[in-house]
Amino acid sequence: MKLRKVSAASAAVLALALTATACGSDDKDGGSSGDDKKITIGIKFDQPGLGQKTPNGYEGFDVDVATYVAKKLGYTEDQIEWKESKSADRETMLQRGDVDFIAATYSITPERSEKVDFAGPYLLAHQDVLIRADEDKIKSPEDLNNAKLCSVTGSTSAQNVKDKLAPKAQLQPYPTYSACLPGLQNGAIDALTTDDSILAGYAAQSQFKGKFKLGGFKLTNENYGIGVKKGSDLKDKINTALEAMVSDKSWDKAVEDNFGPANYKNEPAPKIGDVKS
Repeated sequence: MKLRKVSAASAAVLALALTATACGSDDKDGGSSGDDKKITIGIKFDQPGLGQKTPNGYEGFDVDVATYVAKKLGYTEDQIEWKESKSADRETMLQRGDVDFIAATYSITPERSEKVDFAGPYLLAHQDVLIRADEDKIKSPEDLNNAKLCSVTGSTSAQNVKDKLAPKAQLQPYPTYSACLPGLQNGAIDALTTDDSILAGYAAQSQFKGKFKLGGFKLTNENYGIGVKKGSDLKDKINTALEAMVSDKSWDKAVEDNFGPANYKNEPAPKIGDVKS
């Protein structure tokens, strides 16, 4: 009889322990423990210098920022699951819970803020142009009149230049920004326009080093934020992590590592909540 009572008690304790373990494993905000703990982060897979999938893993400024934030949230690098976040899919991915947060050249706008929350900003970028290093005729946006300007399917950057700054610009259609670069190099086009951080990332690639330069026109303000699901308590935790990244100079190192070869004249790290219009 005594042996059966001890066994029953042991079984009850074991059942409680298993229940507690099962409940704790679903906490994705840093409260779980064990080998199954992970965090899912959305990034771009095709933007050199920012978010790029390579044979050796994932690299770029957004990747460095996201990795730093994840570590501050209690996750090691091998506990990060990277997911491709294409521009058109980002709000849906957050709303469905496909990812915990997104760091993917994700500009903070009033329209997007109605659907998701943003931590940051963590980088202030500007629309600019990329031109050949020896180009001396394009010194202002107006000089793009009659120039052949790369226009990428799905992007409004080139059309904005034509509509507002250089109505005589000749838009040349290309499928991707990467496809524009050989044309820019061989003279088939005169300029490529999008965010200066993205342009710097392309120009910093080893095969293009020293061949291109940024115009420095600062045509718009693009406040990159980290997107989270509406109402998520991750927003405040991520903001704390971003402040630490700036304070300990890890932010400066990430900028230099990813944009340095392009001589990118970046803005200072923005203050949390300071969204430039």
